[in-house]
Amino acid sequence: MLKQLKFLTAGESHGQGLLGILDGLPAGLEVSENYIDSHLLRRQMGHGRGGRMKIEKDHADIYCGVRHGKSLGSPIGLIVKNKDWENWTKKMSVTPVKEEIRKVTLPRPGHADLAGIQKYGFDDIRNVLERSSARETTMRVALGSLCRKLLEDIDIQIGSRVVQIHNIKDETKLPSDLSPNKLSQTVDSSPVRCLNKKSETEMIKIIDTAKKAGDSVGGIFEVIASGLPYGLGSYTQWDSKLQARITAMMMSVNAFKGIEIGEGFGETEKFGSEIHDEIGHDGKKFTRYSNNAGGIEGGMSNAQPILIRLAMKPIPTLIKPLKSVDISSIESKKAHKERTDSCAVPAASIIAESMLCFVIADAILEKFGGDSMAQLKAHMRATAKY
Repeated sequence: MLKQLKFLTAGESHGQGLLGILDGLPAGLEVSENYIDSHLLRRQMGHGRGGRMKIEKDHADIYCGVRHGKSLGSPIGLIVKNKDWENWTKKMSVTPVKEEIRKVTLPRPGHADLAGIQKYGFDDIRNVLERSSARETTMRVALGSLCRKLLEDIDIQIGSRVVQIHNIKDETKLPSDLSPNKLSQTVDSSPVRCLNKKSETEMIKIIDTAKKAGDSVGGIFEVIASGLPYGLGSYTQWDSKLQARITAMMMSVNAFKGIEIGEGFGETEKFGSEIHDEIGHDGKKFTRYSNNAGGIEGGMSNAQPILIRLAMKPIPTLIKPLKSVDISSIESKKAHKERTDSCAVPAASIIAESMLCFVIADAILEKFGGDSMAQLKAHMRATAKY
């Protein structure tokens, strides 16, 4: 549901690499591979990651759309090569091979396997799992970092933290003076990206317990954006509402199963007088006494920080697999096993940051316009209200 920006990704988990194109960024945005790589590295962190992250050291090559370190206003193309490709040259060859390649015929519960082969008529699940793999989110983070750079240049920050893994919660309240950037810098030093050290220890223990049992765990994380003006999104049409655009982007990510904005489900247990954010004025601008709405009212940003909470299910690829049925023999067997993570919640929070970057950058460009960064900034100086 992007209005001004368009992006595409391509590539398989064990193919030669991932391709990405982002169209719609204004000219004059300073872009570097080092900046993109710094956020790709954040995606690879976190306790509970599997063996794949020990192989890959993700690096984005800027292929086009940038000259002398600045965007040209044309589509930007990125390539992230898979180092693991060297171990899969025959299994994932683009051209036919003489050797017989063993087919994957045991679909994994909770994955795209069974629905995918039924949809496309495949007799080899490998044709589905390679593209449906969360490896694809590598390119989303790479492209999203370009949107993040645009937002940083206009003083909008986006950060995140983990608040729950399995049944272990970090109920630390966010300090009001902790910016999204400082929040991310703080939790990036934690193996599970949480604030509370006691919760961190317990989260690590539950991840290790799941790994030892051949199992996996999910969790909940928060994403926050600050520095937003009034009026991103609109109440005038269903697909213009900012919360709808955010939700659509977030729910496109593998394993994301739930979202709430602001107090979300917690609002259902309170009276209206308790939950709606009262309005004040400090002599210069309107203020709020709370932010239960999470920065969005009537489908628009209200100049308060946007706060989103997302739920990620446990990864469906298990070392100790669940019951399944062989699609070739129709025999009951255990599901297929792939190299996997026991927990990817910390990494998922980074992916969610990138998805929010897409939506906020798109809404900024929709509202303020401009073919160059200089024009965008001039338009915002002239018309943005905070």
